[in-house]
Amino acid sequence: MRAAFLEQTGPPEVLQVGERPTPVPGTGQALVKVSYSAVNPIDTYLRSGAVAMKLPMPFIPGCDLAGTITALGPGCQRFQVGQRVWASNQGLLGRQGTLAEFAVVDEAWLHATPDCLGDEEAAGGALVGITAHLGLFRCAQVQAGEWVYVSGGTGGVGSMVVQMAKAIGAKVATTVGSVAKAELARQLGADCVINYKTDKLAPALEAATGGQGLQVWYETQREPDFLTIVPAMARRGRIVVMAGRQAQPIFPVGPFYTKDLSLHGFAMFNATAAEQQVCAAAMNDWYAAGKLRVLIGRVFPLREAPAAHRLQEENTLHKAGTLTGKILVRISE
Repeated sequence: MRAAFLEQTGPPEVLQVGERPTPVPGTGQALVKVSYSAVNPIDTYLRSGAVAMKLPMPFIPGCDLAGTITALGPGCQRFQVGQRVWASNQGLLGRQGTLAEFAVVDEAWLHATPDCLGDEEAAGGALVGITAHLGLFRCAQVQAGEWVYVSGGTGGVGSMVVQMAKAIGAKVATTVGSVAKAELARQLGADCVINYKTDKLAPALEAATGGQGLQVWYETQREPDFLTIVPAMARRGRIVVMAGRQAQPIFPVGPFYTKDLSLHGFAMFNATAAEQQVCAAAMNDWYAAGKLRVLIGRVFPLREAPAAHRLQEENTLHKAGTLTGKILVRISE
């Protein structure tokens, strides 16, 4: 099979595109013919060596996929050959990834693809959707009527947070960097859209919430500013962080505890298969109801996998601002 793989960590150019053996499903596993794989920041961190995780070399990166099951290993019970599926949490913790024509996936990590959803959207929404759901519902336990703020409301995770919060009746404030992105955020359901290049965040949030503060702050940026976050929170508000491995920000302990605030940190790949199945089921329901939309920014062919990784790095690490939505890799040339 054709695949993008690396034999040593480094810049995007270490990714090679060539032939690798087609994997064989073992007990409880399915062989999936991959249509699309999505690129996420964690994929680039693993490829570059910025995140130290033992990789089976040669290593095929990629967490997310959408495709069709072509074979089942012994003991598989949840799926059948020919069924369309999507998955995340691949390419991690010793598992090979999804930038390949075929991937072997433990059936616990697979989710049925609704008939209403194309493979492009299924792949693009996988990791970011599960991440958004875990933060909003497992960590923050957001409720209808509460105010939620998320940075980057047209980004991968941010756009999912906006839509999921609105789907359960919450009110959402978010930031964007352009007039076009502001309009898109409103289309996704955001109640308060703040252009961080022209508007001041704190006064805008105070005005939106009527001075009452936010119940949930979902931080997607790598350097959280707790000196801004804590004053913006309502009493017993919940702060969620899921990015910024090297961040060591100043933390205002006094205002934090006297407001009865709580801080929740999580890494999506630590969630169990059962926890992620809960997220996926909710996502599939929202897809079917037309309440969840996946933003796709760029689609690359497999042969251009290094360029896809480079674009992700430019926007994640260097704040290029040239991307709205997910980067996908189309596996079939």
